[in-house]
Amino acid sequence: MTTHLEVLQIALGTALGDRVSTTVALGEVTLVVKAEDYLAVMQTLRDDPSLHFEQLLDLCGVDYSTYGDGSWDGLRFAAVSHLLSVKHNWRVRVRVFAPDDDMPLLPSVVNIWRAVNWYEREAFDLLGILFEGHNDLRRLLTDYGFIGHPFRKDFPVSGYVEMRYDPEQKRVIYQPVTIEPRENVPRVIREEHYGMK
Repeated sequence: MTTHLEVLQIALGTALGDRVSTTVALGEVTLVVKAEDYLAVMQTLRDDPSLHFEQLLDLCGVDYSTYGDGSWDGLRFAAVSHLLSVKHNWRVRVRVFAPDDDMPLLPSVVNIWRAVNWYEREAFDLLGILFEGHNDLRRLLTDYGFIGHPFRKDFPVSGYVEMRYDPEQKRVIYQPVTIEPRENVPRVIREEHYGMK
């Protein structure tokens, strides 16, 4: 007797073949796809009747530069998607690495799942991952004049510039960051008889 997870693995293996590498951990299936196979694999995941992943629940960008305490020696940027098949009641995670660390570029899946639009924009805005074929790839969470990508591991903690409204100029201005580095020491409160009457 095969389990629900084994049925999913068999269906994935039959439909995708050697275009993906599959791992199972903690009851979850993860597919790692090469960038050149990404669009075809995602299309198959949605359209193959034995899989039928009709919903993309999430896509996020990941910076692996300091993963595993800096021992990571693979590609730096990846997009990780979570797909759901309501019909078959199963989920899968898909990870694709951008082949160029200096200019991370991946195909957009916005023509397969329209819901990915803002997720890809967020990954672009926060990590600088470009999605080829996305028709509206612009910043989503940071200001349009923002320089850099704040979720990259090498982005300075305090940023480069700060934005504020200047009442004298009656407009928003940018100026160099003025935050002084400081060390926060937590205050510890000790009560000898805490909780006792």
